[in-house]
Amino acid sequence: MHQYKCLFERVGPIARGTIRRSFSISHRRLAEEVRIVEVGPRDGLQNEKNSVTLQTKVELIRRLAQTGARNIEAGSFVAPKWVPQMANSADVLDYILGQPPPAPHHIAYNFLVPNLKGMENMVRAADKAGSPFAATDLNAPLTPPPSPKPDDMEPVNSRGDNYGVSNTSGTHDRVDVEPAPSPPYSVEISLFAAATEAFSKANTNCTIAESLERFKPIVALAKSRNLRVRGYVSVALGCPFEGPNVSPSKVAEITASLLEMGADEVSVADTTGMGTAPRTEKLLKALNAAGIANQDLALHFHDTYGQALVNAVVGLEHGIRTFDSSVGGLGGCPYSKGATGNVATEDLVYCIHSLGARTGIDVEKVAEIGAWITSQLGRPNDSRAGKALLARLAG
Repeated sequence: MHQYKCLFERVGPIARGTIRRSFSISHRRLAEEVRIVEVGPRDGLQNEKNSVTLQTKVELIRRLAQTGARNIEAGSFVAPKWVPQMANSADVLDYILGQPPPAPHHIAYNFLVPNLKGMENMVRAADKAGSPFAATDLNAPLTPPPSPKPDDMEPVNSRGDNYGVSNTSGTHDRVDVEPAPSPPYSVEISLFAAATEAFSKANTNCTIAESLERFKPIVALAKSRNLRVRGYVSVALGCPFEGPNVSPSKVAEITASLLEMGADEVSVADTTGMGTAPRTEKLLKALNAAGIANQDLALHFHDTYGQALVNAVVGLEHGIRTFDSSVGGLGGCPYSKGATGNVATEDLVYCIHSLGARTGIDVEKVAEIGAWITSQLGRPNDSRAGKALLARLAG
């Protein structure tokens, strides 16, 4: 694995190519700031047995946009015969592009594209809507800052996010000219690889190496449209076919490959919920030993065995600052019997806030949404924190 060492610097081209990478987060983020990727509208709903209407999906996204969330997985351009629940993702994209949900700040909406055909369908849907993807310059701020007052200057990083940090020279960056307005959203794509051959063949009908090769033209097309690319490595802490002892070095190798081909971030996923604190720690050490920066990583936990929050805290202790979660604990894995939903956004945010960190998310609003969407789906609300917060508010 030594060949991956120091391949992934956060400035300049990647070691084996010239694809420019973009970043939705700053490497100078303060230690107490944690980014939450809300996956409920896609990963949370995809395994629901009863059809979820377009109206319900759009309303879920609209409500989540008002909670302070900055990243929302909105849909998937996968073949409807494989995942019927995502059949109307083009309509969801059309809604976002045509009527962006009101939000307190910029939101990045992510869509899964399992193959080149899916990517082409997504591009075609955007073109049909007559709305080009929002980000036209990968180095430009996604949300322009307001014109500052002379005595009230704030430091701003290259992505337009303000974290209250001075620049390296010790001075503040001044904005002398107000930039032209830009849409209050951007669109991103995500790609899925698997950490085991058995799961790769079951989920994508190809080997790991073949799946990585298939991703290259997808990444190239995404970059030509100035779309940020997020990679996933599924079953990183346990496979329904090969068991719980997935090779950490293999996960690191695949993660490195995704970053090297141009992915801007990789979410390492405990798809089955088999992960434990010791094995999560071992995996993070393997990723670090491979030279992969924490800033390029996210963690994605399912709560099948009740270990998701424990594993998330292990991730926090190791410097990970991006985590996936799903409102109401929605989710599951169609290829892993017994795997329950993602860690609930309410539970994760409550935990992170209790540790003194910030997410920018209103946990009480998320709790209300969790109660609403689970009632719409006719299923139990799996968020313990959410139910406790609502009981207290009602009390």
